[in-house]
Amino acid sequence: MMNCLAVDDESLALDLLEDNIRKVPFLNLVKRCKNAFEAQEVMQQQPIDLLFLDIQMPGISGVQFVQSMTQAPMVIFVTAYEEFALEGFNLDVLDYLLKPVSFERFLKAVNKAYELHNLRHQETPVVAEPTPAPTQEYLFVNADYSLVKIRIADILYVEGLKDYVKIYLEGQSRPVITRLTMKAMEEKLPSGPFLRVHKSFIIAFDKIESIRNLRIKIGQVHIPISESYGEALFKAINAGKVE
Repeated sequence: MMNCLAVDDESLALDLLEDNIRKVPFLNLVKRCKNAFEAQEVMQQQPIDLLFLDIQMPGISGVQFVQSMTQAPMVIFVTAYEEFALEGFNLDVLDYLLKPVSFERFLKAVNKAYELHNLRHQETPVVAEPTPAPTQEYLFVNADYSLVKIRIADILYVEGLKDYVKIYLEGQSRPVITRLTMKAMEEKLPSGPFLRVHKSFIIAFDKIESIRNLRIKIGQVHIPISESYGEALFKAINAGKVE
């Protein structure tokens, strides 16, 4: 078992983080902490193997907290701000997760931590498999200064625009716009039902109505298929499903 702390000043973010932690058999959540001061008190009382740490917090930021520790446990930054990624990796943190974090992406990070933990203790790691994870039914994104809940089944397609993505949903005329890269959006979506068909587009496979002249029709929209992504799309179509 790995003892861990969840440190974040937002209750909703802590709830989501705690829910993910409790799904992983080798993680033991010692305590939820609202700031670095609470975390420091816990760490003085018992050994902690892994910190899930927000960056922007009142008083002491996550970055300042890591810099202040002489013997830091493994650290996974969990933040809503992608621009802090480089600073986090400069501190030699284990991973950097962008809120809200999908369970699949969370599991990838904690498996990495578990392997390193067992390597340090000369044990053979038993990596948790993603198959027992419950089906992902929704995701949260930052939009309009709040966390917006989006049902996976409602997503028609995603369009990328520099550092932002537009998420188009069934029954809504306006997309949800959030600051994410297309790569980060791919990580948030469950693998299988979604395919990237162009550098600027991810589509829901089951929402495809037709394909003609390398353009996918979803509703009244025609989405281009690029050569680099087309092979995976047509392979999925020929198989009758998304691999």
